[in-house]
Amino acid sequence: MMGNLEVPVYLFTGFLGSGKTTFLMDLLSGEDFYDGERTMVLLCEEGEVELDPEQFAFPDVFVERIQKEDLQPAKLADLTEKHMADRILIEYNGMWPMVDLFTAAPENWTIYQEMMFADASTFMMYNTNMRQLTFDKMQTAELVVFNRFSEDYDQMDYHKLVRVANRKSNICYEYEPDNVVFDEIPDPLPYDMEAPLITIKDEWYAEWYRDITENQDNYEGKKIKVKGLVARDNTLPDNYLVFGRHVMTCCEADIQFAGLACVYAKATDFKTGDWIAVDATIKIREEKLYGEEGPVLICSKIRKCEPADPEVATF
Repeated sequence: MMGNLEVPVYLFTGFLGSGKTTFLMDLLSGEDFYDGERTMVLLCEEGEVELDPEQFAFPDVFVERIQKEDLQPAKLADLTEKHMADRILIEYNGMWPMVDLFTAAPENWTIYQEMMFADASTFMMYNTNMRQLTFDKMQTAELVVFNRFSEDYDQMDYHKLVRVANRKSNICYEYEPDNVVFDEIPDPLPYDMEAPLITIKDEWYAEWYRDITENQDNYEGKKIKVKGLVARDNTLPDNYLVFGRHVMTCCEADIQFAGLACVYAKATDFKTGDWIAVDATIKIREEKLYGEEGPVLICSKIRKCEPADPEVATF
């Protein structure tokens, strides 16, 4: 049928009772979401609300229920071929990691839109007890929808949790079906980007690292003062070291070393594990250590220092 033609995928994530099926039903019962496409719907769990094919506003909608073991490229490609699907809607199981789907997706699947749904009345409980799973869903969502929102809830509490996972997600709060409010809470950086020397306090490292990697062009030529750890091995040139800190984005199991390439004439004066304070100018360039373009710290001064407080950076 389609060979290697791109197949757009619309992905809806969230836990049971979050409103995924209701949203899907609204899409499929409205004529605006149809221009002659053959649509395959993959359901990865069963909730209280079910899709009702009799209410679909257009033909050629094919519903498949799949289990976690079905998340295999060949299986998903076969289903796509079976229905000659022009597009795919996925209601994803909130208990399944996103990487399972992304790894299993056939090469010609392209995520066109990813939305996460959450019941605001239970989300804080889920986030406390299953933080890794909630973080996992927010991390790649373009839009996070908090259903059943109440005047008793503080938008900022929800906003902060989304922003730790994803600075670019849109967020909306549904108080009633006809009362949906989009998040307009500003997210200013804690440091002054226009300062002659940008000083990154210990508690700002995680946010700085995320911003410099997501918006690297904003940092070209900026002068920076920041504290972190040294990582070196024999494969690095004598004037190179990797500078960074351990960052916890979600939970202790998620701690990773978040580092950048650092150029300094006396780099060999420092060894892995040294805490250093760096004065540097940031250059955005092709870098062998990254295998692509990225931010490189061209250091004018490095000195040993006391460890950051806290040593593991958090948001």
